[in-house]
Amino acid sequence: MALSLTVNGELHSLDIEGDTPLLWVLRDELGLKGTKFGCGAGLCGACTVHLNGQPVRSCSTWAEAAVGGEVTTIEGLAEDGKLHALQNAWIAEGVPQCGYCQSGQIMSAAHLLATNPAPARDDVVAAMTGNLCRCGTYSRIIAAVESVVESSSVENSSVDSSLAYDAAVVREIS
Repeated sequence: MALSLTVNGELHSLDIEGDTPLLWVLRDELGLKGTKFGCGAGLCGACTVHLNGQPVRSCSTWAEAAVGGEVTTIEGLAEDGKLHALQNAWIAEGVPQCGYCQSGQIMSAAHLLATNPAPARDDVVAAMTGNLCRCGTYSRIIAAVESVVESSSVENSSVDSSLAYDAAVVREIS
């Protein structure tokens, strides 16, 4: 069955079954390896992507649910080769330990800041509750989100040049 999906602003025509989990379409069909498989049941948040601006668990979202919509992955947060402010904050705060859950964490944080550019700490904690981190870097995750809130608005994701990492380098290590 041919399905057309828009992922990170690009339209893709794919010969896949509609009930294929979006996670496997992203990873296996499109080569976008930033979105991770965690639990396979939509419980851990490692596979979080945005569908029409809303966070969804791609391991339990069928590909056909994305037809006619817009999927954004961790790779799609960067613009013009510059990482999103959250990605830079993650690096600056040293959030990742093993790094496995981080793309889902960042996608959840990006949704929070898109809908609430000035969240209180309790809002940050509540928004991140659905994402598990086996390494327990929760305090660094909160610090990274709060640093973005404190330093600039989400729309102005320019950061100090000492923190501006090239998106291609980060993709290489993910």
